[in-house]
Amino acid sequence: MAKQPKKTPKTRPDLNQLAARIVAEATGQTPKTPDRDAGKDPDAVARGRKGGVKGGVARAQAMTPKQRTASARKAAKARWTGVKKG
Repeated sequence: MAKQPKKTPKTRPDLNQLAARIVAEATGQTPKTPDRDAGKDPDAVARGRKGGVKGGVARAQAMTPKQRTASARKAAKARWTGVKKG
């Protein structure tokens, strides 16, 4: 069985902060989350998404079968490093 990654402990919010957030959400007064792409060139954002979507597929197509095998072995080794047997 694979070893689970260590999770950093999360600190709990102050009870007053938690109560304020619950009231704000219940009354619809929550602040709007800022748009991650605000202030960016929309064309550049679209090009970035397009490249990110096809990146892995294009990389795999450019590799020889031997290179893909080596890459897969390296990835598997990285996943299983440190796993205790037994």
